[in-house]
Amino acid sequence: MEYLDFELPIKELEEQLDKCNLIGEESDVDVSTTCKQIEKKLEETKKNIYKNLTAWQRVQLSRHPSRPYTLDYIRALCGPTFLELFGDRNVKDDKAMIGGLGKIGDQSYMFIGQQKGFNTKTRQFRNFGMANPEGYRKALRLMRMAEKFGIPVVTLIDTPGAYPGLEAEERGQGEAIARNIFEMFRLQVPIITIIVGEGASGGALGIGVGDRVFMLENTWYSVISPESCSSILWRSWEFKEQAAEALKLTSFDMKKNKMIDDIIPEPLGGAHYDREKTFETVQKYIVETYDELKKLSTEKLINQRMDKYANMGEFKE
Repeated sequence: MEYLDFELPIKELEEQLDKCNLIGEESDVDVSTTCKQIEKKLEETKKNIYKNLTAWQRVQLSRHPSRPYTLDYIRALCGPTFLELFGDRNVKDDKAMIGGLGKIGDQSYMFIGQQKGFNTKTRQFRNFGMANPEGYRKALRLMRMAEKFGIPVVTLIDTPGAYPGLEAEERGQGEAIARNIFEMFRLQVPIITIIVGEGASGGALGIGVGDRVFMLENTWYSVISPESCSSILWRSWEFKEQAAEALKLTSFDMKKNKMIDDIIPEPLGGAHYDREKTFETVQKYIVETYDELKKLSTEKLINQRMDKYANMGEFKE
């Protein structure tokens, strides 16, 4: 387990508890009382830390290397029924954007999402979860396929942004994202969107138009990352913590501002502390939400989706 800087008190107590248990196993000394005291202090410390997280600390948790990624969710939800589909039928297959058909129970879903890597080699292979235009065009192709066969769409967002390289711009990055947003508004099947990690900029919006949008508790959703915001406003990354607070990017801020529909709770410490529980909770939200959306007619579904986004924000004429 890797620890973030604000988690160091937890690391120290866990090390003390391991040593205490080891002494009890290797000697005749009764250390059960001491171990229980350390366990109690550890639990209190965890609660105090995780119940009072700053916006920047939640950003750090969303990027935790042990946190489950999109494919982890899909494999846990669908098991062997998941069939990955490849290519945009135009340029190539984008490894940063994955998608395919899978079943939860007896219901088929089209899963689409950004995939990050878990080590240096796979991060390069997945382009750090930053999709090129062909990734968004692949996503749109899969959405249209789902629409053709009446299959609901589930999008899982985890990206630091769309790939900003010259070649991506040459192939129409902005147009690809805008086209996805336009087409998702009138897609004739239910769309369930879940932010499972980072939700940055147009890279997230390219698959982020949903009938219901959920965020896991320790994730963020914003037009720009705290580091980039800090570098623009202060010409330095040193003010990223202030930027994170000002951007109002946490799940609680987004729910308060009515930009998302609900927050999916995580185990104490984050999704990586109890993956199975996190997967079960996400599955419950998907199944219950689809049971609600499938009752709507196609016309009402699309109208509700459009009204949902038209009513966001405040303005004066």
